[in-house]
Amino acid sequence: MIITRHWAMRNLGFDPIATPAPAETYESESAAKSATPENLQREIIDFDSEGPAGKEFFAFSTTTGLSRYTDVPWPKGLAPRPAATIRGRSGAPLPQADVLVVTWTVDEGHALSRVLTPGKDSRNDYRPYTHNFVRLSRKMRTGCPALLAKRLGTYWKTAIGKTPVVVFKSDSHMSQDGPQLPNRDVWQQIIAEVQPKLVLTTGTAGGIGKQFQVGDVIVSPIVRFDCLTKFKNKPFHKAHFTSTAAKRTYFAATGALFKANAAQLPKDNTRPPKIVNVPTTSIGSSVVTTDFFGFDTSDNRYHLQGLGDVSEMGDAVLGLVCSRLPHPPRWLAVRNVSDPQIKAVGTIKEQTTLAAQIYKGFGRWSSVCSAITCWALIAAE
Repeated sequence: MIITRHWAMRNLGFDPIATPAPAETYESESAAKSATPENLQREIIDFDSEGPAGKEFFAFSTTTGLSRYTDVPWPKGLAPRPAATIRGRSGAPLPQADVLVVTWTVDEGHALSRVLTPGKDSRNDYRPYTHNFVRLSRKMRTGCPALLAKRLGTYWKTAIGKTPVVVFKSDSHMSQDGPQLPNRDVWQQIIAEVQPKLVLTTGTAGGIGKQFQVGDVIVSPIVRFDCLTKFKNKPFHKAHFTSTAAKRTYFAATGALFKANAAQLPKDNTRPPKIVNVPTTSIGSSVVTTDFFGFDTSDNRYHLQGLGDVSEMGDAVLGLVCSRLPHPPRWLAVRNVSDPQIKAVGTIKEQTTLAAQIYKGFGRWSSVCSAITCWALIAAE
């Protein structure tokens, strides 16, 4: 699939270039006024489809919110079972669990919580995580999401079968926290506290190559850095890291589970969402972590083709952290395609705007697919 303005008109209900979305549909006043890559990157992190900007976006577009979410028909005995409450003092370490699942943007958090902690939303219900916030935040730059929220993230507990899980929505981001990379410290801390056997980092990403559609999911034991700006002089700027292969026991079951909400994905999709399971030997099919708001274009402007299947802005930090642990947990990057390859027509600013608006239209629904894939990986434990 290659995205054009005509695709946007058919699937979003408007052409982001000819008819820009109103300022009221933006979380960020800066992004509404100036569609720079930095502003749009932050807009993607902060956009809340369940808030006022989301309401305005739905009024302007033809896309839908998670009020349309249909409960997934889980296999018997494997429906997620969220905890009724979280006990303990405020500011305490995270509880221990066999699996730690981490997601990043506001809408990814909404989707992941709908799937793995039904009845408990990451924005409204999850417990704030502030353990060692004062110390860790000293490395963070002014205006980053964690400093504004006064926390490192939010979390809740759930279980799938007999497997206990901590679900964590991070407010710390590689792309936002600053040059000292405090997100690395946050990863180290939460892994040490949860002591998981398996860590999943999950959320939206840009598809690399025209073979992907919105909602496809990449499950990768390989992550790699492609740092050309903020971190280009760091020793890890081109490093890659490998974990162990995914357990695919329940992958076949996900087709029926995806189907429950597939109608909310773009109408131009020509098939159901698929899972791409990356082998440990397939470096060219990795999840690519950039330090710039890059995405695949038909003219390969950002030189992402051949590096991996999807690009995003943080997962390789997990690989970096685990590579330095004496006894690291297994880990996987579980990324859904929220915006496929963009047709190289018009200016790069117009292409960037198009990619960002597609995320705002379908990021939560594609994240439902990756959340279900996380369920499959946890159920196989």
